[in-house]
Amino acid sequence: MNASAAAVESRASVWNDVAISTLMAATAGFVDTCGFVALFGLFTAHVTGNFVLIGATLASPRPGILAKLLAFPEFIVVVATLQLVVHYRRRSGRDPKQLMLCAQAVALALFLGVGEWASPVRDADSPGTLLIGLFGVSAMAIQNVASRTVFASLAPTTVMTGNVTQTVMDAVEVALDADAAPAKARLRKMLPPICGFALGAIAGGLGFVHLGFRCLSAPLLAILGVAWRARRAA
Repeated sequence: MNASAAAVESRASVWNDVAISTLMAATAGFVDTCGFVALFGLFTAHVTGNFVLIGATLASPRPGILAKLLAFPEFIVVVATLQLVVHYRRRSGRDPKQLMLCAQAVALALFLGVGEWASPVRDADSPGTLLIGLFGVSAMAIQNVASRTVFASLAPTTVMTGNVTQTVMDAVEVALDADAAPAKARLRKMLPPICGFALGAIAGGLGFVHLGFRCLSAPLLAILGVAWRARRAA
């Protein structure tokens, strides 16, 4: 392969990584906001957010504490199970990427389907509401594991605090022109998923208001798109 062809292939790989990280970040923002609006303040992607809401509920009682209490052990079980899957598939020489993306797509489809079946959701602690939350939390737990394993080379896609912090620091470095090359590279890596997460969060809130749980078709299609791009890249 000559230098020109190698450069083209390298650029294509970079753009593929940007597309994957942006789609996954948009999915996380969409699902987390949709779950928060639909399920009485339940965070599906951010376990620490549920801790805060549990503390707030103990200080000033409000509905939905049971779902938040269950989200933490469920999140741990899904993460532990997925980590075992990743470990054994890698030991056997098989790539776990497609399996994890398919598992997330199934969880999102169940989040959508059970949500439609149980609608309208009026009781924060009803079995139907808890079941909907279970599938939403499972989908985002899978993405959290994927972000730290099979997509570890990409920017984090479920928690944006670290991305925003690093982006602001790098922007200052670029403005000062102090060894700006690494900072510019990180900006190109982190800005797209930050924007994707923000747009996904807006779309998730508005989507649920206008379409109910059917709006989850969008993140489901996004994850299927990630699976397609990852398969092509492989």
